[in-house]
Amino acid sequence: MSTQPNSSLIALFSSTLSGPILRDNLLALIPHSDIFLVTQTSQLMPEILTCNIDMLLIDIEHSPENVAELLILDTKSQLLPNQLPILVLCTSAAIHIRNLMLSLGANDYINLPLDAGEVAVRIKNAQACRQLFKAHQAVRDNLAQEVKNRTAKLNLLIDSGLMMAVEKNREHLLAYILQEGQKLLHCDGATLYLVTKHDTLRFAVRTRQDILPFDELHLLDPLSHQANTKYVSCFAAHYKKTILIDDVYQERRFDFSGTRSFDTQSGYKTVSLLTVPMTPRNGKTIGVLQFINALDPATGTPIPFPVDVLPLIEALAAQAAVALDNLQLIDGQKSSTESIIRALAAAIDTKSPHTGHHCVRVPDLAVMLAEAACKETQGPLAEFNFDSEDQWLEFRVGAWLHDCGKITTPEYVIEKATKLDMFYNRIHEIRMRFEVLLRDAEIMRLESQLNGADPAAANRHFEQQKNQLFDDFAFIAECNMGRESMDNADRERIKQLAEKIWLRHFDDELGLSQQDSMRLASHPKPILPVKETLLADKLKHIIPRTNPQIPDPTLGIKMDMPEHLYNHGEIYNLCIRKGTLSREDRYKINEHIIETINLLEKVPFPDFLKRVPEYATTHHETLDDRGYPRQLTEKDLSIPARIMAVADIFEAITASDRPYKKPYTLSKSIKILYNMKNNRHIDAAVFELFLTSGVYLTFAHKYLLPEQIDDVNILEFLTPNLF
Repeated sequence: MSTQPNSSLIALFSSTLSGPILRDNLLALIPHSDIFLVTQTSQLMPEILTCNIDMLLIDIEHSPENVAELLILDTKSQLLPNQLPILVLCTSAAIHIRNLMLSLGANDYINLPLDAGEVAVRIKNAQACRQLFKAHQAVRDNLAQEVKNRTAKLNLLIDSGLMMAVEKNREHLLAYILQEGQKLLHCDGATLYLVTKHDTLRFAVRTRQDILPFDELHLLDPLSHQANTKYVSCFAAHYKKTILIDDVYQERRFDFSGTRSFDTQSGYKTVSLLTVPMTPRNGKTIGVLQFINALDPATGTPIPFPVDVLPLIEALAAQAAVALDNLQLIDGQKSSTESIIRALAAAIDTKSPHTGHHCVRVPDLAVMLAEAACKETQGPLAEFNFDSEDQWLEFRVGAWLHDCGKITTPEYVIEKATKLDMFYNRIHEIRMRFEVLLRDAEIMRLESQLNGADPAAANRHFEQQKNQLFDDFAFIAECNMGRESMDNADRERIKQLAEKIWLRHFDDELGLSQQDSMRLASHPKPILPVKETLLADKLKHIIPRTNPQIPDPTLGIKMDMPEHLYNHGEIYNLCIRKGTLSREDRYKINEHIIETINLLEKVPFPDFLKRVPEYATTHHETLDDRGYPRQLTEKDLSIPARIMAVADIFEAITASDRPYKKPYTLSKSIKILYNMKNNRHIDAAVFELFLTSGVYLTFAHKYLLPEQIDDVNILEFLTPNLF
């Protein structure tokens, strides 16, 4: 088996099915390398021992876990330490297996699916390890002890690099950087400064607990605004140079008056000092590492820092800078993403002032409930927890996006406060027709008197007509407001009143938009003047549905879609049995969740946000599979999804800024939720946690009107076995 000059020979252990594809993909990403595939465990060790392998890649995603363990253990047992870099290939979902392999001796890992940048860096690091091993082997006979010491420190550096590469917690990372630096240098103390946006060096982490003379150092002179090189840490930050000082009390380049004064007050004696800038790939210093008092291994007394450790500590600082910079970039991206999503949610609320701040209040309530659920140690929610900030971010983003589809919902539907509301309240059109009927009645009275009728009788008849018109209009206006229910007698009266006739003289198609004119072009046009009914369901009131508005079947939507997009018929809308929304209006509002699904399905969420669509689109589902849009069942709904449902409902029924309803009191809102719990619309455990944790009251004091907050005896709504 031959290799090209300066190329690496890499063994890839994988399955016969996945191995060839994986090998080809790796070859495309790793130039100047030869990769050969091994699929049998019995073939691997002979190949390693006879072919001078530079690197071993183990595909644990497509190999049995115990096989990978045995391979690593067997390889490590038969080779010298660090002789062969071992990298495991796996998906991020297999983190526990990956960590096991790392604990067994694997040097690094590569995530699947492959990322060109990551593969290049990790393979390069592995190649560097291999080359260092070869170099060490060449000089082993003459420098055995030196190689042993340097290898130990190099291993520490490599392990530190690997650890820093996977650490996601900023505070843990900072502490680890300092800890590893102090271990590598065998010194008494260490301090890590971070550059702030105010051009200062701020003490971020220290290994000693004594009090510092100050918390921050100015990188720029406050008076001249020039580079402050008075202090060694500022000098290192500005010029990106490592500064080694053997004796602080003999040093004249920098101001150590504060250090000497501190020594006098504390009784500590600072002798040697090593200051190393942390500079990532963009070349801008983001921090400074400072180590004090290297210790003699034998006596423990302070000594100067050995010069030969400078490359190692500078490498550690470089690795630390890259790791910290990556973490800051990721945190910045996450923060920016969440801020953009919050701005989108606020824009949706702003789009319709009558929805208030629903998209803001629901996430707040959902997070309160989730925090309470994470604290549970008994009952159905005891095992629930968000273990990382990424999981919290994922939940918050899902909550913020739960109504993002409303951006496509027409405002006049969301804000439909009366049955005849469209872009305006059409009750005014009907009122004007009553004005015409009243005017006609008065004209008939006057004409009858001119024709010799008894004036008193004519006046009595007119007053009767007038009173009836006022009564009829008041009835229609009251029906327009919407009710909890409308009985058949009232619906029948609407239809009877609709039969009243008035005379229209003007063309009702003049002044229309081009779109409306085109839509009505095929409708028959009557000869004027024309008799019109007081109320009507006309053909022009029907807005047809077009194909693009039909949901994609692959989304699994199970909502009953009305035939028409809208039906603005006057009789049809005035006869709505409950509330102000027609079947078409209700579907259009509920359709926002379909649009939310459509929007979020198109977003390539990273792994740490992959559940955002679930959290954002299931709050209208119920445990009894009668919810929408997918009619999911109890087993389909996660605890975060159930929390979102309670938060969304409670905010909606307590909101005081809806035009179509009055806000409910706290006690009535809890009663509504209680009934929904009994009907298996919402989760019982989440509902009872909502009460027992006090979240309902915290939210009420934060967002409800004072007059809404009344007394609630939560014992009335809890299952007895809780007490």
